[in-house]
Amino acid sequence: MKRILSMVVIASSWLSISLFSSHTVAQWYESTGHASIKNDDISAAKSAAIKDAITQALVFSGARVSSMQTLVDGVLTQDQLKINSHGEIQKIEMISEDRKADQFAITLRLDIFPQQEHCPANQFTKFVAITQTQLNNREQAKMGQIFDINKATSEALYKTLNQSAMNAKPTAYFNFPIRVGEFFNQQYDYSNALLEEISSRSNSQYVLLSQIVDISNGDKLNNSYAFWQDETYQRSYKIDFALFDGTTYERMWQKSYRSQAIWPFEKTAIIDVFSDKFWNSDYGQNIADINQTVSYDLQAAMACLETQGKILHIENNKLIINLGKAHGIEKGQRLNIAHHNYLTDAAGNKMPHLITTLNQIQVEQVYQQSAVAVSIDQQPLPNIQINDVVELTNLEP
Repeated sequence: MKRILSMVVIASSWLSISLFSSHTVAQWYESTGHASIKNDDISAAKSAAIKDAITQALVFSGARVSSMQTLVDGVLTQDQLKINSHGEIQKIEMISEDRKADQFAITLRLDIFPQQEHCPANQFTKFVAITQTQLNNREQAKMGQIFDINKATSEALYKTLNQSAMNAKPTAYFNFPIRVGEFFNQQYDYSNALLEEISSRSNSQYVLLSQIVDISNGDKLNNSYAFWQDETYQRSYKIDFALFDGTTYERMWQKSYRSQAIWPFEKTAIIDVFSDKFWNSDYGQNIADINQTVSYDLQAAMACLETQGKILHIENNKLIINLGKAHGIEKGQRLNIAHHNYLTDAAGNKMPHLITTLNQIQVEQVYQQSAVAVSIDQQPLPNIQINDVVELTNLEP
């Protein structure tokens, strides 16, 4: 039997009254949320799956989610969700719930008032390269010998993003150590070449960089005289993220996440950060929760970003580009061609600048990750080069 979950949220305090006019019609969205069952806690998994399904529906409808919805026993509670949109969820129906091994899935049907502002770019898929995070202070990893925590958390984030049904998709995990400190300093003197290399090798327009800045342990929580108790410590987890466009090299989004959780292992124990023992601990679950939040925040940040590609090959008036079915490209799609250029400010800093040419191409053949395009009306394409940018056009609703 379908169950109607309790009322959800007004999207913002400045909700337009016109949403409730006779001209506004709510739209139904159906989405499926997934969550892992940890420590046989079905209730927590159910809540997480509902949260995932709701967030997917909100992003698909055009809302931009900026924080998590508080849930209790799988039922939505107070207005804890901040959505920068002109819409609200009117009603939620439970369609189905399913458990397979340690995975829980819930399908919801949501009645959502659409936001008035349309985001045409949201219909296309954006690909992002997930890189190996940098561990800034390796000496902090001594307790537990968790020197590979940067690799483990990056892989876990990739898996979290890969399970999402939303329009920002991760490419294969870029499992190489890279120095990212310069991308987070105040001088913004980072390497365009590194961004271009990662973007090209992963065939991703966007690049996500991160650094773990603190995994230090605090004071022991239990009493030293209680010798029968296992040692437990409070341990920090602080990580910074930054999203860059590998085409223009611009910083598109940046956010830091800070938390603490109990480190339940003995101080001298050596912990495998890839093991279930680690990820089922309070500390591991805390990192998993942060990764889930990053996934939602990143999806919201990328929802209205443009999908752009590059020219891979030129032969007469035919071009091969690195956009295809996976990106939402269809036969007949028209694209503009743009050249890279740089503007120099008064301080001598180079700023990326794209010059859109008068040349237009039309997609003739579409493959999963690429497409063949020809010039409109067989017109010549002067001054076009490999690695020139192709931009989606005709995006108006």
